[in-house]
Amino acid sequence: MRSSTLARRVGLPMAAALVGVAAVSCDGGSGATPRAAASRVAVEHGYEAAYDAGWSTGRRLFADGGKGAAVREVVWGGCARRSLTAQPQSVVERDRGAWVMGCKHAVGTGAERRPPAGPVTRRRPDPDLLARFRSWAAEIGAEQSARRAAEAVLVHLGDRDYDVELTTGYTDRSAKTDVKRLADTFATWWDGDDGDNATAWNLILVARDGKRLTTRSL
Repeated sequence: MRSSTLARRVGLPMAAALVGVAAVSCDGGSGATPRAAASRVAVEHGYEAAYDAGWSTGRRLFADGGKGAAVREVVWGGCARRSLTAQPQSVVERDRGAWVMGCKHAVGTGAERRPPAGPVTRRRPDPDLLARFRSWAAEIGAEQSARRAAEAVLVHLGDRDYDVELTTGYTDRSAKTDVKRLADTFATWWDGDDGDNATAWNLILVARDGKRLTTRSL
């Protein structure tokens, strides 16, 4: 009896140790590191931080302007436009659509908080849009400028708001006049052509590395 009891007492710690070794072995086999896991969590929940930042901005706007602010920021795209310069950008750019949502919720009601259950911003390449722009630019003699636009992406900031992002052949060292000429040409062609179900608020020109070169309203 004493021998059996002793065996159990010794066996339990040994079993626990074996379980611990197995757990470490399984974790190591996954290839995941604490840093990688933390980075994944930050990406997955970046929309929450962006929503909270937008909500804080919206609350201030509502406190200052009341219903007038609600019309300006929600109906006329104020929140969407502000998202390009809102601070801190490191938080806003985690999910700009979530920031816009938080801003609109707060300035629209001043109280009701309805955070998203997942990421809000969606990016969709639109090669047809780029082709149509280049075709029009060629007709008016702006082909050379339009040729610097390499890709068009619709950046959806929610169900009814979006931006147009053009990846260009320009860099931050390019002449500002050239960058502005392309932005002006595109904005002239766009001329409020948003579509039936959503509104485009901003044009964003970026370099191939994603660095923002200029923005303008659409």
